[in-house]
Amino acid sequence: MKIDACGLSCPQPVILTNNAMNDNESPIYIVVDTQCACENVQRLANNKGYQVEIEKSGEKFQMKLAK
Repeated sequence: MKIDACGLSCPQPVILTNNAMNDNESPIYIVVDTQCACENVQRLANNKGYQVEIEKSGEKFQMKLAK
């Protein structure tokens, strides 16, 4: 599943990610454009047992979440 959460303020990126996790999607690719959203999504993923890979590209954070 791919999620583009750029331009969305917290907690919207976290809610979208959580919904994808509840649908048992793996891996989940999510793009966010703030450090805060990146940290919050990473925290959620870690709490749910996902491994997180983050790549910063300009102003965006490209995240891969996998079980």
